Amino acid sequence: MFDICTVFGKLFIAAILGGFIGWEREKRGRPAGLRTHLLLCVGVALMMLVSEHIFVNYQVYKSDSVLRIDPARIAAQVVTGVGFLGAGTIMRFRASVRGLTTAASLWIVSGIGLAVGSGFILPAVFATIIVITTLILLPKAEGEMKRDKYMTIKMLIASQEHFLDNIKSILEKNSVKLQNYRFEKDIQKNEIVYDINVKYEDEKMLVLASDDMTKEIKGIKRLGWE
Repeated sequence: MFDICTVFGKLFIAAILGGFIGWEREKRGRPAGLRTHLLLCVGVALMMLVSEHIFVNYQVYKSDSVLRIDPARIAAQVVTGVGFLGAGTIMRFRASVRGLTTAASLWIVSGIGLAVGSGFILPAVFATIIVITTLILLPKAEGEMKRDKYMTIKMLIASQEHFLDNIKSILEKNSVKLQNYRFEKDIQKNEIVYDINVKYEDEKMLVLASDDMTKEIKGIKRLGWE
């Protein structure tokens, strides 16, 4: 039989650890915040306790019995099943994807809940410290890190003449690298639509490149990026 105080203690610890991570997500305005992380961690800890409870109750059966009890079976289903929560937090906004970190935090919270439910308290606490440190401190370091950025330049030109060479030279002059492109001709309207995928480090260079295009390429009716 389980000690009821031990059970309550594990659920309480799971609520605290999951709540810590959820608080950080809530503070940053993420879709899955304090309540989601807290409930997930407590729920997973409860599932682990139920799994162990079933295992203890059926230990009376001998090894030659056809009945086999595996306390890790429910835990394995939790690890895969929590994916639907994580998928619900991932959103695509134009060219960027948001919510991946929150989805990862939900996944690790489920692991913390399983650890607490199985009595693996110290590793669960240590994992929580690592997660909180990662979520709070690493964004500051990432902000100082120079990284390549990607954008799609969209251009509408009132002409049937190709300006790809001009576009390439303007991009290279402004330290913007062309990745790939596609274009579509409208013969009736005498227009060409360009979708140009580029890589850059400084958004100022992208602005300068677009300014140069409007000056050097005649017939541009619309120019923007996303």
